[in-house]
Amino acid sequence: MPIPGPSPSPSPPVALVLRALGLGDLLVAVPALRALRRARPEHRIVLATPAPLAPLVELTGAVDAVLPTTGIDDLRRPPGPAPDLVVNLHGAGPQSHTALDRTGPLARIGFGGVPGWAGPTHAEALAGQPHERELWCAPLEWHAIPTDPLDLRLEPPTRAAPAVVVHPGAAFGAKRWPVERFAAVAAALPGRAPVVVTGSTAERDAARRVAELAGLPADRVLAGRTSVRELCAVVAGAELVVCGDTGVAHLASAFGTPSVVLFGPVGPRRWGPPPGPHVALEHPDARRGDAFADDPDPALLAITVDEVLAATSSVGRE
Repeated sequence: MPIPGPSPSPSPPVALVLRALGLGDLLVAVPALRALRRARPEHRIVLATPAPLAPLVELTGAVDAVLPTTGIDDLRRPPGPAPDLVVNLHGAGPQSHTALDRTGPLARIGFGGVPGWAGPTHAEALAGQPHERELWCAPLEWHAIPTDPLDLRLEPPTRAAPAVVVHPGAAFGAKRWPVERFAAVAAALPGRAPVVVTGSTAERDAARRVAELAGLPADRVLAGRTSVRELCAVVAGAELVVCGDTGVAHLASAFGTPSVVLFGPVGPRRWGPPPGPHVALEHPDARRGDAFADDPDPALLAITVDEVLAATSSVGRE
């Protein structure tokens, strides 16, 4: 009779976390992800998020696997048994809650107000005017999981050569400072370090226009030419980042890179950088407040080139 071998080790329970949004949205969720990692060391944490963000997810040290997901309708259950736990860091519900419920979880963490989901409602959490990092920590705190909203720093695997990063893009027009003003800033900064202009493929024309007006050579335009990993290296190695309220600002915060961030429809109290070598510029009295408008918010347009240049001289790496 054959001698039985050792029993196979049981598979670890799975915690499925949903955050199928953009780069900046992922970065403000890092404190919540790390809190979950500390509280559930026995779980295999799977993050449902867009596949291009996987290199950034790896830097958090809080996630075991990425489940490529472009949005709520794209969410699928990870291979294997149903998740032991689902965590909604994506939305207030009910749509995102319903998508996670379809995976058949045993337990849930997220905002309350939806059947089966215990926790503070999104409105209750917002009432305290939290920073976005604090907002997504709130459901975990409600479930007795201690969090640190300032646990956001990342250590990049590589750093590019020192540069000044000018990033003119943003997801919506309300957060886009005019390219002519970015160009004026870029033209005034080359003495500090080589100026490069970053952005997505969709932002390449704006980046080229900034470079052209600033008198920069074409090879300084990195927009559309960097992967997420390469963009991390550029920002991590930079001497300074000048940008609007967008994902690159959160990258600068994560790597401790000095930054000057221009705020328009939404102020820095909600999305601004943490304490450190960062300056947040805003003119709240001029604010219209429509973050999804096609044209720049009046509060953003109230920020002048001279203000930005003055701010760049006041920041330095920690």
